[in-house]
Amino acid sequence: MTTTDASRYLGEPLLTSPGQPLRVAVYSRISQGIRSGTLIAGELLPRETELGLALGVSRTVVREALMLLEEDGLILTKRGVGRFVSDAPPHAGPEGFQPLESLLAEPGSLLSVEVLEFTLQATTDFVSDYLGDGVGDTFWFRECVVYRDGEPVALVQEYVPDEQRLEALRADVSSGLHDAAAQASTLLQAFARGEQPFTAGVCRVAATVAGPTRAAHLNIKASDPILVLTQAAALGGTPAYVSKCALAPAFGHLAVTLGSRA
Repeated sequence: MTTTDASRYLGEPLLTSPGQPLRVAVYSRISQGIRSGTLIAGELLPRETELGLALGVSRTVVREALMLLEEDGLILTKRGVGRFVSDAPPHAGPEGFQPLESLLAEPGSLLSVEVLEFTLQATTDFVSDYLGDGVGDTFWFRECVVYRDGEPVALVQEYVPDEQRLEALRADVSSGLHDAAAQASTLLQAFARGEQPFTAGVCRVAATVAGPTRAAHLNIKASDPILVLTQAAALGGTPAYVSKCALAPAFGHLAVTLGSRA
C-alpha cells in the first residue's frame, strides 16, 4: 500500500455504534489498517493532531487509542521521533477471534448446528448501525441453532452485506458466501476452515430474558435469563459482519482462549 492509500483509509468517515467510545472506534480503525496491510509495518504514523483531523476526533481521543495500540503491541514509540507501526504485530488468527463453536466446545461434547434461515432482506437500523457504509439496501440474514450433545445452547443470527458489497471488499468471501451458508456451522466457522478473512471488532455482552421467540428455539421459558453476545467484524478494515448470539443457561461457560503476542 502507498502513503496515499493510508491517508485515504484514515480519512474515511469514522463509523461508530451506539454507546461505543470514540477511542475504541479509533483503535479499531488503526488496528484494522495495520492487520490488513494498509498501514505498513515499520512506517511512521501521522502525528496525533493529524490523526485527529483525519478521523474527526480530538487529540485526547487519539492519544487514548494510541496508548491502547501500543499496549497491544501494534505500534511502538521512538522518543523524539514518533510512533511507528510494529514490524511484528501480534497475530490475530482464530485464537484471537473464535467462532462460537470454539467458545462452546467442551472436552467429550458433541456440537451440531441446525440452519433455520438464510435469506436476503432489506437493511434494518440494527444492521446499518453496525455495518454503516459496509451495507447497502439489502443484506444476508442467517439464523441457526447450536446444539451440544443434542441440547440447544445458542441461537445465532448472522448478518453480512450482499454479494455486490462483499465483492468490493473481498472477492473470495463474496463467491464463497453461499457455500459457507450451506455448511452445518456458523458462517464464521465455515470461513475459518480456510484462512479466517474477518478481523474482530467490538463484542458486547448483555444479560436479558429469552422472550417467546428465542425461548421456543432454545427449549426454555420466555422468562428464563440468557446472555446475548453481539459481535462485529470487518473485511480489510470495513465493517462487514455482525452476529447476535443468544446463549441459554445450559451453555455453562465460554472457553475463551487468549491470543499471545508474537
